[in-house]
Amino acid sequence: MAKANPFAGYDAGKNFCELFGPPGAKQGDAKSQSGAANPLAKRLSKYNVRTLNQRNKAAERELHNLGITFTVYSDAGAIDRILPFDPIPRRISQADWKKIDSGCRQRVTALNAFLADIYGKQQIFKDKIIPRALVTGNKNFRKEMVGVKLPHNTYTHISGVDLIRDDKGNFLVLEDNCRSPSGVSYVIENRHLMMRSFPDLMEGVKVEPVSNYGQKLRETLRETAPPRIQNPRVVLLTPGVFNSAYFEHVFLAREMGVALVEGRDLIVDEEDRVFMKTIGGLERVHMIYRRIDDEFLDPEVFRKDSMLGVPGLMRSLKAGKVAIANAVGAGVADDKAVYAYMPRIIKYYLDEDPILDNVETHICREKESLDYVLEHLEDLVVKPVGESGGYGIVVGPMASKAEIAGVRRAIKKNPKNYIAQPMIQLSVSPTLTKNGLRARHVDLRPFVLTGKESWVLPGGLTRVAMREGSIIVNSSQGGGSKDTWVLR
Repeated sequence: MAKANPFAGYDAGKNFCELFGPPGAKQGDAKSQSGAANPLAKRLSKYNVRTLNQRNKAAERELHNLGITFTVYSDAGAIDRILPFDPIPRRISQADWKKIDSGCRQRVTALNAFLADIYGKQQIFKDKIIPRALVTGNKNFRKEMVGVKLPHNTYTHISGVDLIRDDKGNFLVLEDNCRSPSGVSYVIENRHLMMRSFPDLMEGVKVEPVSNYGQKLRETLRETAPPRIQNPRVVLLTPGVFNSAYFEHVFLAREMGVALVEGRDLIVDEEDRVFMKTIGGLERVHMIYRRIDDEFLDPEVFRKDSMLGVPGLMRSLKAGKVAIANAVGAGVADDKAVYAYMPRIIKYYLDEDPILDNVETHICREKESLDYVLEHLEDLVVKPVGESGGYGIVVGPMASKAEIAGVRRAIKKNPKNYIAQPMIQLSVSPTLTKNGLRARHVDLRPFVLTGKESWVLPGGLTRVAMREGSIIVNSSQGGGSKDTWVLR
């Protein structure tokens, strides 16, 4: 049987294509691309669609057998799922990566300065750069952290910066993730899967490595442990097997070579020191990479009924006997209303213009913006400020009249809870379907580690909206992932 070109019928429309470039490029015709500029398209064009699908099914079986799953709490019929894997990689040129790398490091530097200030001198409020009530009234602001000094003023040790690309090829920041950004395990496992299932596709292509993330993460956490400790012990604190990202907790603990613990495995003694229970006795702990939300972390301070945390942990933190990553209270920087002020925050702390721009954002707590949003709901994407995972988003151009009416009522009732943004024509990437390669929308989450300095994992998590026409890439909403190739 003849090998049908998998690009037959491929059409990126008016979207920027991650493989072929801006709208109007000769998309779908790999031969029209120079080999030097686009060897990936040439190589892909030699595959049979049936062969690609067969290999992909084998790869997804391997994901399931390895236990690489996540949990969807809202779906009682299919709780544990694999994250759908697409074998067609997303490529990023070295020039594009340099801008992403420097832009992410700039942003995280400003976010850490912001967090250190709001829990310190609060100068940004006094200079009226951002409203005090917007921050101190945020549910993730922790008054218990005011005045607490942290090593290197690092509050968000592990950050995820969600990026999209518009129809002109510009990268824009969609949101910041400073609490417990997840997904880095898929970045590494997707690369391993590509190397095993598609070695011929990768052969001879020089791609930046990602497998040293565990080592870098361990170095970062040890670097931000309490000072004057010769050999700080790191542990990863998980809520347990029923957490949606439990696979990732196991994966990262293994990659770092540290103990995976639950709250019941740790105790705080009368001298405010943290110890881990082991079969050989108690062992001192100096740095906790926690994957538990603030409110469950210490029942002495937050939720009294929490069975997940460790009583006395905040006492130990304030006494400088233990460090916690990410810092308690770092989640205030996740807020989508705070996000809208990020260009001003970067200018205020760094005296620099943003390398990566925000998406234009209307803050409904401000009357002028509220009036505009209510008049243009059909054209805007409306987001609740405290939600994540794609929940609560209403995409105006795709919403029904009933959905528009519902979100209008919700905004009028509590305008402080919403922002709105114009609908961006997200870039697309060739994605495997049973009929061949088709254009599907993608975003990118680079991961930034920060100790004394920041380092960005080359590539990050490319999430893809598997359904035709969808712009929601979150795994909880049916999205999948791709390997991300930063070309050397």
